Amino acid sequence: MADPRIIDVTLDERTILWRSADIEQERRIAIFDLLEENRFAPQRKHADGYEGPYKLHLRVEEGRLALEIHRADDSPLETLVLGLARFRRPIRDYFAICDSYYQAIRAASPAQIETIDMARRGIHNQSAELLIERLEGKIDVDFDTARRLFTLICVLHIKG
Repeated sequence: MADPRIIDVTLDERTILWRSADIEQERRIAIFDLLEENRFAPQRKHADGYEGPYKLHLRVEEGRLALEIHRADDSPLETLVLGLARFRRPIRDYFAICDSYYQAIRAASPAQIETIDMARRGIHNQSAELLIERLEGKIDVDFDTARRLFTLICVLHIKG
């Protein structure tokens, strides 16, 4: 029976040189929320009819995102590789707005925080839509899953 969801997700820690407490919290929340509820259905049919659940390992190599997809028993299914050129600006914008948001939380008025948070959500939503578009025909994901995956893709881009 099909079970199109992620049951475990890991990030390639070798590519992450440093992350602040705020970013680490974002990573933990994204993984927790992702594992609580997600839709993740690779579109390639496997000879034995396997349709989930999946374990996912994310890594970035040479400007590409590799999604290593494994069965629940850890045996590999496939690795999808996506070019990240179209994500460079959204990632940069997301980091910039997150920095502003974290600073605002410490010193700004509630109205200023809300304004920055709305901008942050807007960038996050647009980036999730872009990810859904880039995965089309490869992996079927819902909007919330794409949002959480985008957060994790951003974490993988932290260089110090």
